[in-house]
Amino acid sequence: MHKLFLIVSLLFVSLAGTCQHADIDILKNINLNRNKNLDPTFRFISNTVTPISIATPLIIAGTGFILKDSVIKRKGFYMATSVLGAAIISTGLKYSVNRTRPFVTYPYLEKAGSGGSPSFPSGHTSSSFATATSLSIAFPKWYVIVPSFIWAGSVAYSRMDLGVHYPSDVLAGAIIGSGSAYICYRINKWLIKKNKG
Repeated sequence: MHKLFLIVSLLFVSLAGTCQHADIDILKNINLNRNKNLDPTFRFISNTVTPISIATPLIIAGTGFILKDSVIKRKGFYMATSVLGAAIISTGLKYSVNRTRPFVTYPYLEKAGSGGSPSFPSGHTSSSFATATSLSIAFPKWYVIVPSFIWAGSVAYSRMDLGVHYPSDVLAGAIIGSGSAYICYRINKWLIKKNKG
């Protein structure tokens, strides 16, 4: 039993080390080989997350109130809970894991954007993917889905390009954001079914 535990522990440490090497290698390649002329563009993309993630559900819910349309109103509230859920999970994980930002651990990386709180997961990415996923579920049309995920993907890439997040931070953020949107969708669907029944 002790040998099995030792083998599993060694495999875990080895895998974590390998993943960390891949993480920094990918980030180093993206950050140090970036086109610096695009830094303002990627900073702008990163800075759109809070306004878009707040404004989108508010505009949809507000439209529902103006039109007295309970379905649109409910979609706005669903989107708001998705973004809020992603933010709560991301913030909780950030301070639980307490991972140091890559530009602190690896000073040769160039920090070209904002990033102060702990690194894992990426809050910008989780919010953008929660917004994109919930918007796509609420309005499942290609002209909503494609731009939504192009924007969310651009946000995720911008965090690595600017040197403020590891690829694993961004991947975790995307999973948290999309997962929060899907879970909130299932809960809302269940509540609607329960209220009708």
